[in-house]
Amino acid sequence: MKLLHIIASPRSEASNTLRVSNALLDALGERIADLEVEEVELFQADLPAIAGDNIEAKYTLTVGQPIDKSHAESWKQIEREIDRFTHADAYVISTPMWNLSIPYALKYYIDCIVQPGYMFRYDELGRALPLVHGKKMVVVTSRGGDYSEASPLHAFDFQEPYLRAIFAFVGITDVTFVNAQTMDVSPEFRTASTANAIDEVLRVAGSEDWATLGAAA
Repeated sequence: MKLLHIIASPRSEASNTLRVSNALLDALGERIADLEVEEVELFQADLPAIAGDNIEAKYTLTVGQPIDKSHAESWKQIEREIDRFTHADAYVISTPMWNLSIPYALKYYIDCIVQPGYMFRYDELGRALPLVHGKKMVVVTSRGGDYSEASPLHAFDFQEPYLRAIFAFVGITDVTFVNAQTMDVSPEFRTASTANAIDEVLRVAGSEDWATLGAAA
């Protein structure tokens, strides 16, 4: 099974988010013998620009026209990122909450890979049809405050709704969120929240869905 770990934290080993994600990946590695994990560290990655030739190519594709030869070489960089994403069987996204949403590097990556004709297409009635199917995703987040449903801050959570919407748009609907919350309230809260989130990802790793996905790969 091929798993793509998309890292949207610039803090590397100091990341609270990665402490939780690494517990998940370790547990999956123990369960799934053929697990292959590829990492994309978004703050280190040299992602192709969505500008210049590439933005022209994008809008050419949007209207159903072939890409101009002068744009083809540049567009191949986009295609390589899309191929890396679509060839994975499963995904783990590690992302802190920044200003109620996602870090800019993760938004940039999403804007890079979510392209017409590759991850979705429009039918003759103008409806968007997803093209990415049969995948599983876990999103591990860390948040300074409590944005759970029972919290008065819940209405300010633009992170989970956006990520659920954009990946459902391309066909990934099997998405599990593990949110380490109240991380900035106090050291005691951070320790407890991290431990709770690790317990939760261990339960996620124990799901039979992973075994089925791994067997199908």
